[in-house]
Amino acid sequence: MKTGEPVQTALLATSAMARQPALAPCLHEFACLLPWSHRHRQHHDVIVGWGYKPTADKARLLAHQTQRPYIAVEDGFVRSWATGAQGYASHSIVVDYQGIYYDATQPSDLETLIQDGDFQPGEEAHALAMMARLRELRLSKYNHAPDTLLPPGPRPRVLVVDQTRDDASITHGMASAESFDQMLESALAAHPDADILVKIHPEVIAGTKAGHLAQADAHPRCQVIAEDINPWALLEAVDAVHVVTSQLGFEALLAGLPVTCHGMPFYAGWGLTDDHVECPRRQRRPSLSWVFAAAYLRYSRYANPYSRERSDLSSTLELINDQRRHIQRGQGEWRALGFSSWKRSFIGDFLGPAANIHYQGLATGQQAEAGNTPVSRPGLRTVVWASQAQGRQLPQPLWRMEDGFLRSVGLGIDLERPLSLVLDSRGIYYDPSTPSDLEHLLLHGEFPEGLRQRARELIRQLIEHDISKYNISRSGDARSLDKPLDLPADRKCLLVVGQVESDASIRTGSQDITTNAELLTAVRQRHPDACILYKPHPDVLSGVRDGGDVSAQYYDRQVTGDVSPLIEQVDEVHTMTSLAGFEALLRGTPVVTYGIPFYAGWGLTRDHGPVPARRRRCLTLDELVAATLLIYPHYVDPTTGQPINAETAVALLRRQRLEGRSLKLWQRAYRLCRSTFYGRR
Repeated sequence: MKTGEPVQTALLATSAMARQPALAPCLHEFACLLPWSHRHRQHHDVIVGWGYKPTADKARLLAHQTQRPYIAVEDGFVRSWATGAQGYASHSIVVDYQGIYYDATQPSDLETLIQDGDFQPGEEAHALAMMARLRELRLSKYNHAPDTLLPPGPRPRVLVVDQTRDDASITHGMASAESFDQMLESALAAHPDADILVKIHPEVIAGTKAGHLAQADAHPRCQVIAEDINPWALLEAVDAVHVVTSQLGFEALLAGLPVTCHGMPFYAGWGLTDDHVECPRRQRRPSLSWVFAAAYLRYSRYANPYSRERSDLSSTLELINDQRRHIQRGQGEWRALGFSSWKRSFIGDFLGPAANIHYQGLATGQQAEAGNTPVSRPGLRTVVWASQAQGRQLPQPLWRMEDGFLRSVGLGIDLERPLSLVLDSRGIYYDPSTPSDLEHLLLHGEFPEGLRQRARELIRQLIEHDISKYNISRSGDARSLDKPLDLPADRKCLLVVGQVESDASIRTGSQDITTNAELLTAVRQRHPDACILYKPHPDVLSGVRDGGDVSAQYYDRQVTGDVSPLIEQVDEVHTMTSLAGFEALLRGTPVVTYGIPFYAGWGLTRDHGPVPARRRRCLTLDELVAATLLIYPHYVDPTTGQPINAETAVALLRRQRLEGRSLKLWQRAYRLCRSTFYGRR
């Protein structure tokens, strides 16, 4: 059977395969994936198994007995942030109709691609760009290892890579256990003046698996490296690399190092490596960029395991890099002050799996500042919900947490779990009285073309799918349900966006105009002949928050519903500090501010508020979006609790909204209780 031949139904060799979220989108040529238990009950055209592992033995036997094709799948060359054992699903899968890439004893789809394929127009430039991006981001198959540079040594260094004894690529790669001893002896002989760094697999040191070279440090010129370390950090410290069949050898080629292969991995036998084993089938002498294109761009398939949608290498690299950046930012010990039990259920996910969190009450935190509790450990950071930090003396360094800009389907007041939060070490984005991490990014951040391109694509997705902060649940296509307003053609139409008047962004960021009535009055004074549309805040309409005393005399019409279609129908949006102003910028509608929201003062809005003089940089919309939505927030998948990025959050919000969620009974009861006992603050 040839790759791409139409097939309807595939039988999966194990139940574990069916739980792989990336499998179905990567096996897009199949209309149905059957579990192994249905093998005798339902027709299937092919059988799919996980490579040549023992778990697939029964599947290969059944394929042979029934004369059905066996298709091998495996993790791709850029898999995930951490391992499957740590709970991280694969972002890439290879699908092979002939064999599998690590089996050099017979042809595979990858070998055929390298041998017979060639670049399509533009493909070589794309491959070179992806090779450069992989090096720049320092990504590999797994990406949780610390990126710790090795100290320089007095002599040249050569890297020798060990593998676990149960690695299927060894025997199928025309090698054996003896190949590792021969590799070490060969490296010592070929580099008599060099120190030999022997990279041992961490599972070998942990005692869970056996390796081949754990005793190599008995030689005076050998140094065993057992701890997890980013492969690119290793490659930067050496002058040459010896492998049997490890993928690290291919990454060494990408790093420009000479590589000696003592087995036959997929990248050997093509003239790119010094080979101690021969494969007569491999006669071509391709470029490194073509081998990369064949392996990473054509042979590998990519999917987002959180949205379960098809993806590509570029998006996969950015997602894993964003995950790593957020996890590294939250790494270490935290003292979390004053968080309710509901918020405690998810803020640990936003700080990430490398965070160690100690929960305390706000009073405990104030005592710590006063010296009534033991001295804080070095490196301990304090995090508090931003609104609770005002007016309190709290332990330093202090980080503030707040809802993100793409939050949820439904309102935070209804205890809908957020998909995004922001974590700020300087201040908080809505308080212009002091700098914030977002303001620092906007003032000093670099925005290369790749990042601006991501921002442009994100803007397109937000507009196309009508995504905003709260995304009130609707069924069907959201945009088709919003009928255009009947607006006067001979008058300027202005949308005035109401806010909750006790909101912290008004208290801190709007000095002169602090109520919705004052905002409407100011707009009317400046535009006496305009048609003014007033949209109250959703929390005010729901009856749980206070929007002030707003008389109908201040506006021509009150409007409700989703703000995005309204923005696109008016000439201008006027606001104190509402996020609706930011959403209007995304949609190309002019924005007038009367307070100092985070998006004011960068040359994109007409500002009546006293914008701080430090906001002296003029930004493009792409740069504003890159900082505000791609870099500043932390995003988390609510199902796995793992970090994601903005593009994935948009996909999840889109799917959740199409599900047509409605308020649960306990949420309605919570609304009633809150209004009764706490009022509409």
